[in-house]
Amino acid sequence: MQQTASEQVFVSEYADTNTRHGYRVIRLWEQNPDLLLSVPGLLPLAALSQTNSPRTLLEQIATRIATIEEPTQQADLLACTQVLAGLRFEKALLRQLFRKETMRESVIYQEIREDGLIEGRKNEALSIVTRQLIRRIGPIAPEIREQIQTFSVEELEDLGEALLDFSEPSDLTNWLSDRQP
Repeated sequence: MQQTASEQVFVSEYADTNTRHGYRVIRLWEQNPDLLLSVPGLLPLAALSQTNSPRTLLEQIATRIATIEEPTQQADLLACTQVLAGLRFEKALLRQLFRKETMRESVIYQEIREDGLIEGRKNEALSIVTRQLIRRIGPIAPEIREQIQTFSVEELEDLGEALLDFSEPSDLTNWLSDRQP
């Protein structure tokens, strides 16, 4: 999605032993933004198009998005635009031009936010459980640590409760074995 000189963006054919497919890669950074600005569904892609004035381009996109009457569509396009524009432009510029409140209404934004919250909860639970295990039973073997890192938040919470009864490393090993299907 970002401008690159990589040979991969100039490949226009896929060939295998029994098949051959030709295609045209559209390098957005080479495209004039006018077409993308004229179709609401393409507005997010316009952020990646050719420009000598990033601020002007983003202002045009923001203006066009603001004219969309349906609130959900407007919020979704705004969220998509900010995600794609974030690949290319500074956060400060995006914050100046796009209202955060509108983006928060987007189901896309809400999903990304929810994923982030879940990931944050998992990281925090993993950190706490790992520290408590080390304090309770000593160092944790790397293979066991890797296994614990795959746990969901709920599994980490279960382990957090169970470790209160642990007194030696074998307690953890037994607890993990009991949970195997």
